[in-house]
Amino acid sequence: MTNKADDPASDISADLTKLRADIARLSETIAGLVRLQADSAGAAVKGAVGDAREQLSQAATQAQDRALGAAADLERRIERSPLTAVLIAAGVGMALGMLSKSRG
Repeated sequence: MTNKADDPASDISADLTKLRADIARLSETIAGLVRLQADSAGAAVKGAVGDAREQLSQAATQAQDRALGAAADLERRIERSPLTAVLIAAGVGMALGMLSKSRG
């Protein structure tokens, strides 16, 4: 009778040991998957930041090129008709002067 009582207990003990080992392997597998996902997400974020940085750099370069082009265009217009440029500057100066007097 003792053997019959010991056999189920030893079977349960052996099953619990196997179950613990299976749970430990499962935990390791899940931890590995989480690490891979985190690494993948980190790489994706780094790639997105790099792309955004590149786009921002290109936009800044284009804006600088446009500003330099506009300045060069303005300079050419002033050289072609300096009197018009002086009159426009005087008009803007008078308008700003009138606005500053009305506030003061």
